[in-house]
Amino acid sequence: MTKPIILTGDRPTGKLHLGHYVGSLKNRVRLQNEDKYQLFVFLADQQALTDHAKDSEIIKESIGNVALDYLSVGLDPKKSTLFIQSQIPELAELTMYYMNLVSLARLERNPTVKSEIAQKGFGESIPTGFLVYPISQAADITAFKANLVPVGNDQKPMIEQTREIVRSFNHTYKTTCLVEPEGIYPSSAGAGRLPGLDGNAKMSKSLGNGIYLSDDMDTVRKKVMSMYTDPNHIKVEDPGQIEGNMVFHYLDIFARKEDLAEVQAMKEHYQRGGLGDVKTKRYLLDILERELAPIHERRLDYAKDMGEVFHMLDQGSQAAQAVAAKTLSEVKAAMGINYF
Repeated sequence: MTKPIILTGDRPTGKLHLGHYVGSLKNRVRLQNEDKYQLFVFLADQQALTDHAKDSEIIKESIGNVALDYLSVGLDPKKSTLFIQSQIPELAELTMYYMNLVSLARLERNPTVKSEIAQKGFGESIPTGFLVYPISQAADITAFKANLVPVGNDQKPMIEQTREIVRSFNHTYKTTCLVEPEGIYPSSAGAGRLPGLDGNAKMSKSLGNGIYLSDDMDTVRKKVMSMYTDPNHIKVEDPGQIEGNMVFHYLDIFARKEDLAEVQAMKEHYQRGGLGDVKTKRYLLDILERELAPIHERRLDYAKDMGEVFHMLDQGSQAAQAVAAKTLSEVKAAMGINYF
């Protein structure tokens, strides 16, 4: 029986942080190890170029770092296909064919694109590549005939755009060669989101409020000790608020079953007063060190031979290209343009 295919990935515009780990990486490793799916995980460097074309060194440097992050959390090239988007030329060709099936007005109506254009402050200088990247995403998804695409709730319009393209292509060329994907979405609006250390709603590279998977424990310690807690909890004996307190929020996310009783006791103690922020932060550090220690160990091990890391990516890219080439051949046959 053929396994359902999952496609997922990240834009390589910097090292990955705990927000990525909680939001997607941990789940990818779980899906990989369940052995129920065929998993394609890619570094979306072409998509990153849509708004970093004049600063491509960031992307080049980030490829190695993101690959190390993938390997360190447990993604295994023997179980999942890890590849680099730009190394699969078939994706660009598929994008070109799909562009003819989507109107400019439809792209401009895409809520995700509209929101991101506003966030990035492009004004009238929107790079064409950025405007059409939903079509590029459709090429990524359909090239591997992905059945499932794990994304945040804000990406629902992108999945729907891909589904429209699939329906349009299959109807226009009277074929069934493209597969209509389903999105896998978080269970709630806040699920899979990790707030920043400063209490900001989202951990973000641009805000500098994150703990990176590559941070050593000394760096993690400094960051945790600076975390936002309860600004009114000035003295140890003062009653404290746990709502909006990042230490307790992180404890809720990273504590394991065996920790829950102690975490609950700490919450009650903090709320009635007599428990200081330093003590709660030290406890969180213990919890995070337990989670991060094996990740750090694997990262250091893989980082000793970056040549081998890029060899893994090369092998994964070759395997991915073979799959994409087969889909492209079917697409061209359906369109009647495989002339020779």
